[in-house]
Amino acid sequence: MLGKCITNVRNNVPLVHNITNYVTVNDVANVLLACGGSPIMSDEPDDVEDITTICGGLNINIGTLNKSSIEGMFLAGKKANELGHVVLLDPVGAGASALRTNTAVKLMDEIKFDVIRGNISEIKTLALGSGTTKGVDADVADAVTEESLDSAVAFVKELAAKTGSIIAITGAIDLVADSERCFVIRNGRPEMGKITGTGCQLSGMMTGFLVANPDNKLEAAAAAVCTMGLAGEIGWSRMQEGDGNSTYRNRIIDAIFNMDEETLDNGAKFEIK
Repeated sequence: MLGKCITNVRNNVPLVHNITNYVTVNDVANVLLACGGSPIMSDEPDDVEDITTICGGLNINIGTLNKSSIEGMFLAGKKANELGHVVLLDPVGAGASALRTNTAVKLMDEIKFDVIRGNISEIKTLALGSGTTKGVDADVADAVTEESLDSAVAFVKELAAKTGSIIAITGAIDLVADSERCFVIRNGRPEMGKITGTGCQLSGMMTGFLVANPDNKLEAAAAAVCTMGLAGEIGWSRMQEGDGNSTYRNRIIDAIFNMDEETLDNGAKFEIK
C-alpha cells in the first residue's frame, strides 16, 4: 500500500526547495537524494522565488531563524502557493521562543501548507498559538502514549480540519492525519533521538514524497514517516561494536538509499484510526 509511494519518488525524482536550518542542511540534502529526490537549498530573499518556481515542492524549517531567512520563507511560500506547489512547514522549536512561535503562527496565517510536521509540543504550540518546549525536543508531559492515543488522534484530526493541512506528529508513536483518517505508526528506534536532525531529514523527504504522489498525499506523508522509522530500525540492526551516533546517522541514510517498495510494505507498522 505505502511502498508504491517510494517507487513513485524514485521514478519522478521530485525537485524540492528547502529553506531549512544550518544544523542539518547537509543531511536533509543527502536524505532527499537517498530516497530518489533532488534537493535545492536557498533562503536568500532575492533568490527564493526563482528557485521555488523551478521546484515541485517547498520545505520550510524554522530551526535557525534570522530576519533574512524569515523574509525568504514568506516570499517562497506565497510563490509556491501561487504555483500550486506542495508546501510543508516544520516548526522546529515553536514554543521555545517568541520569535519561533510568532513566525510559525504568522506563516500558517499567510501560507497554505499541505503538511505541518513536528513533535507533539511544537504542534500543540501551533494549535494554541503559544506553548513550551524543551529546546527543540518534545516536553515529556506531551508524549503520545498508548494511554493518550485516542485523545491525541482526535486532536490531530481536529487540527487538520481547522488548518486544512495534513498534520504529522512524530515521536515514539507517530500520527499522520487529515480530518477523517489518522495513520498510527510504530516504526523507529529510541536511539534515533540521539542524532540531530532526523525530524528535519523527514520533512525534506516527506515533501518529496508528496510531490511524487499528488493524488495520495496522506498516504505519501505516512509512507515517508514509515520509511524514516524503518530505516532507523534497519540501520540500528547493522551497528557494530564501537559504532556511535555518527555511524548510526550514516546507516539510516544508507537504509533509505536501499529502501524499496517490498521492504517498505513488509516493514511498515501502522494502523488507521
